[in-house]
Amino acid sequence: MPPDPERVIIFDTTLRDGELAPGCSLTQAEKLRIARALADLGADVIEAGYPAASRSDWEAVNAVAREIQGPVICGLARCRRDEIELAAGALRATPRHRLHLYLGTSPVYREQQLRMTPAQVIDAAVEAVATARGFCSDIEFSPEDASRTELEFLAEVIERVIEAGATTINIPDTTGFTVPDEFSELFRYLRKNVRGIEKVTLSVHCHDDLGMAVANSLTAVVAGARQIECTINGIGVRAGNCSLEEVVTALRTRAAFFNLVTGIQASRLYPVSRLVSTITGVLMPRNKAVVGENAHQSQPVQAGQLRERILALGFELDDAQFARVRAEFDALAERKKELFDGDIEALVLRAEGAASGPWQLTQLRISSGPEGARATLGLRHRDGRVLEHSAGGDGPVDAAFKALEAATGVTVSLRKFEVRAVTGGQDAQGEAVVHVEHRERTYRGASASTDIVEAGTRAFLEVINRIDAA
Repeated sequence: MPPDPERVIIFDTTLRDGELAPGCSLTQAEKLRIARALADLGADVIEAGYPAASRSDWEAVNAVAREIQGPVICGLARCRRDEIELAAGALRATPRHRLHLYLGTSPVYREQQLRMTPAQVIDAAVEAVATARGFCSDIEFSPEDASRTELEFLAEVIERVIEAGATTINIPDTTGFTVPDEFSELFRYLRKNVRGIEKVTLSVHCHDDLGMAVANSLTAVVAGARQIECTINGIGVRAGNCSLEEVVTALRTRAAFFNLVTGIQASRLYPVSRLVSTITGVLMPRNKAVVGENAHQSQPVQAGQLRERILALGFELDDAQFARVRAEFDALAERKKELFDGDIEALVLRAEGAASGPWQLTQLRISSGPEGARATLGLRHRDGRVLEHSAGGDGPVDAAFKALEAATGVTVSLRKFEVRAVTGGQDAQGEAVVHVEHRERTYRGASASTDIVEAGTRAFLEVINRIDAA
């Protein structure tokens, strides 16, 4: 079926390509939480992961396929039968699924990584697409490093995989190498020289190594692409990917120029951005386009305006979650003169993830003496266990971290501890982000409070909950 010429499909790969950003490894529960948010946002396709990477990746993709309704759920595979079968099995639970196959086509990839001749590359791509068609009718093919592939060879590969049954052809700028004028010429060349290309959806996937991922993606759309592959906040390997919120907002704001629409709910962009930032621990610069703090001026919030303000910010809470936010709002109001949008966002995001881990912090007391700081904390596990433990340290944060390690039996190596103000003023909430290493894997946690020690302790506990769930 030919693509709709007036609609751009938004293909979100936050859970797959976005997860490749350093420190952004996601648990299954976190992937499901983000996937639900993406479905509510209106993403057309969610690339849930790479099922062949590991058993945990397969299970996460399978969980998204089983539990998320609405978007097409996609799984990535190399052009190998075993990986295609694994991806197909992970996606079988949902009727709306897609197999995304990729194979390097540039001279660098063919000769140095694959050690294949051009003819072997074509044969492997055609065979893989034909194999995938046995499992699924929705097949996407990506000639990896397309922007550095010889045009005639690229056109030949694409023509052959279309003949084999591919329904979406994605053109990736894998290394973030191209520039807008050059990229538009590539798309125009393919549309002119590939037989059958009018029957498939042309897609674009850009990396931001030169800071042009959004510009290149929009240029590709002008040149005929009708699917954009992107991530929330532009997260991803190296400098990241095309930013979903930026490219969608550009299409919407300049609708008279592009004359195209998407199915994205604009009011949901900011809360989904904040959710992904909180879960991944990747803090957004204040001047980040569309979703940065400078683009969202914080306003004072009164208790009677709380529910309305939450809705205005784009968040949706059930009654139990709102009750938690209201209780924490009242407690916070006793410590702060004014509460702002940033305070509300921190409370909402904490409420949304309150039940995500087995351990909950019930108390935290800090004391100091001649021998240094001492932290006493209480913990409750979902299995009913209640613990209290005390430990000393060089400072209050160090003492709290040691108490948590001793109480839970989880020992980690702290790699980074960051703090930033959520809102302005001396009584602002501080957001703490903790990065640790445990058994050669990196984990991170984040939390906010007017008390930095409490924020750091809750962030560290989130790390322990992530390790427990891994």
